[in-house]
Amino acid sequence: MIVYGSTLSPFVRKVMAYLAEKGLSAELKPSGMGRGGPEFEEASPFGKMPAFRDPGADNGHDFVISDSTAIITYLEAKHPEPAMIPADPANRARTIWFEEFGDTMVAATGGKVFFNRIVAPKFMKVPGDEAAAQGAVETEMPRLFDYLERTIPDSGFLVGDRMSLADISVASPFVNYAHCQVGPNAARWPRTVAYLDAILARPSFATMIEGERQMVAALG
Repeated sequence: MIVYGSTLSPFVRKVMAYLAEKGLSAELKPSGMGRGGPEFEEASPFGKMPAFRDPGADNGHDFVISDSTAIITYLEAKHPEPAMIPADPANRARTIWFEEFGDTMVAATGGKVFFNRIVAPKFMKVPGDEAAAQGAVETEMPRLFDYLERTIPDSGFLVGDRMSLADISVASPFVNYAHCQVGPNAARWPRTVAYLDAILARPSFATMIEGERQMVAALG
């Protein structure tokens, strides 16, 4: 299997962490922002990452798809154990909610900072919008942290008593926060900080994060 993209994307990171938690492996091919070539373009018609290829899986033809949710939906159906999306109706719904929360709220808010402080100036060589970045830090992030602080269960996992797609989806974008040196502080949001520290210390995340730190540091 092949995943196209860069783990600096929270959505690529999400897929790679999911694969690791499932005990599956895939080749990560650098793609996006002008990279990837025809294979990536076939799997992701609009050039978005992640994209995915499962060689020969579709009646002898390669199965290709893009979008982290679509990729994980395919993998969960093909490799149901260990389950990362619970079968219980209420817990399944909670998991999908937290995936949506991670993808469209945590990642989107962090993206305003990550794009304007890292992607624009360091990759695209154009000035970022610092006002937009600081606005996200001051007005949008605290609401997210407040929600997590009152929501994270004593179990240390968002759904049930074990790791699920909910935890992967919510924790993944916070790596981008850390790359920008922003995020919850332990004095105001201790439960949230402890939760993120525990999830991101898991082997499924830790090696990726270290590689990303080195990459961001090399950018200056």
